[in-house]
Amino acid sequence: MTVSRLLARPLLAASFVAGPLHAIKHMDSTSAKAKKVTERLLPLAEKAGRRAGVPVPTEPATWVKINAAAQILGAVGLATGKAPRASSALLALTLLPTTIAGHPFWEETDPAAKSAQRTQFFKNVSLLGGLLIAAGDTNGRPGVAWRARHAAKDARRTARQEARVIKAKAHLH
Repeated sequence: MTVSRLLARPLLAASFVAGPLHAIKHMDSTSAKAKKVTERLLPLAEKAGRRAGVPVPTEPATWVKINAAAQILGAVGLATGKAPRASSALLALTLLPTTIAGHPFWEETDPAAKSAQRTQFFKNVSLLGGLLIAAGDTNGRPGVAWRARHAAKDARRTARQEARVIKAKAHLH
């Protein structure tokens, strides 16, 4: 692992430990903010839950706890380098509802509050960009797409070579 990855991963993960702890500590205000998002997403989650036969929580506080737990789990995975790509993807998924619920600058009427919320919103958007880069980071090794393209190219080359050998043998007989 490069030094930049060794330093960058824990730095990127740090926000996802502090944020969830703050959300849990201030559950009442966090749940009130989350309610706006859960009201919209709950019908989709319930539909998916019915198809999968899984009960879906309906309380915003439960969703805040689930999101916080997922963020802490993802932060630990990213910071320690254990499954950093999956951890980054998990953090990116959890950041979307957190950002929409926590920083709706478009609803603010006070210019100072609107500016503060906009700043936090775009900070989260920037974090999302970093997480997407980290989710795709193959640590200097070829990714799945590269390996698939080269495996296909190798298979075509081998097939052409085998076809030539078979053709040459057919001419000898």
